[in-house]
Amino acid sequence: MPQITVDYSAALDDAFDRRGYARALHPVVVATVAARTEACKTRTRRTEDLTVGDGTGRDAVVHVEVALLAGRTEEAKARLSQAAAALVRDFLKPVEGLTVHVSAEVRDLDASYRKA
Repeated sequence: MPQITVDYSAALDDAFDRRGYARALHPVVVATVAARTEACKTRTRRTEDLTVGDGTGRDAVVHVEVALLAGRTEEAKARLSQAAAALVRDFLKPVEGLTVHVSAEVRDLDASYRKA
């Protein structure tokens, strides 16, 4: 914990520095919600299929989900969500003619979460 998942559009393969983003995000998570660096785990998932709006535009998405053990305030989760989304832009090169939609969500892990 934290379990971090970054979904990104295939169109961003060469434009999005995923490893750099994860390495920069971990200290932000630690500072914002009192996690430990060694506990941060980020995985990225390439998304092939995407439709935004009516599907006629050239769109791409980066969505960051941070799952934490319960106990953080809504304010802390909101700060982390905002910081995670803003940080994406530092690791994303522009792609001509492509509109990139960036979002982030911070949520509590379900009570069934276990680590081995």
